[in-house]
Amino acid sequence: MTDDAGPTVDTDGSRSRAEESDPAIEARGLTYTYPDGTVAVSDLDVTVRAGERLALLGPNGAGKSTLLQLLGGVLDPDAGTRRYFGVDVSPDDVRDRLSVLTQDPSDYLFNPTVREDLEYGPAQLDVPAAEADARVACLAERLGLADLLDRPPFRLSGGQQRRAALASALTVEPDVLCLDEPVSNVDAANRATVLDLLADLRADGTTLVVSTPDTELVPAVADRVLLLATDGTVAATGPTREILTDRPLLERCNLAPPRVVELFDEVGADDVPLTVAEAVARLNETDVQF
Repeated sequence: MTDDAGPTVDTDGSRSRAEESDPAIEARGLTYTYPDGTVAVSDLDVTVRAGERLALLGPNGAGKSTLLQLLGGVLDPDAGTRRYFGVDVSPDDVRDRLSVLTQDPSDYLFNPTVREDLEYGPAQLDVPAAEADARVACLAERLGLADLLDRPPFRLSGGQQRRAALASALTVEPDVLCLDEPVSNVDAANRATVLDLLADLRADGTTLVVSTPDTELVPAVADRVLLLATDGTVAATGPTREILTDRPLLERCNLAPPRVVELFDEVGADDVPLTVAEAVARLNETDVQF
């Protein structure tokens, strides 16, 4: 099934600069079958434009994580092709531009200390030591890891491991970042920290692909949504606002819209906000009194 990227639209309705760019990832006919014979992904076409933020949204078991790993080159498809940055190359040939973070942080934390894990990627790319040290220090500070750099990764909490793994993926300064449920097991305060960092990456032009079943998260991380049905097919693709305000569509995929959308939809609002911040601004504009 084809994912027609089309012109991307930000959640506030503005046009994204991604629509003017060449694709960062082009996948055609992707098919992947698990060892037990279950077909996870079948004949999917996906285009990720440079600079855009794409959410792979769907219920558990819909193939989101598998699709993300196929796009990021962690898995090889049984059939289909992938192009990166407009060129027919292996994902391994663009590892300096493409980072993938799966759900298991232990895949990325295998050195004696957190610091060494964060230094590992830059060392593989021959980044000068001073530059690598600066990247590590900056990311550790941003993600609340500065006091944990000399700890063994296995001594960290689950949320700390998630943040350390994210930092390790970012030390190579990728052009494309693929994240599987990036704020899973992260507490509320650090969730906000991670989302602020992802917003900064967007401003820097980093392409972001996020797999999630969480409709509450999507407005913060995506301009466009590829919605997967329970059987792993593409149910719809389109601007974030269009997908998240279509309750019948989401319900067919066993998903609930964001709570704010449900609330404003119940009262018959014409212009439904996606987030609490949007809702507050809307209410202030209309001078609603409680």
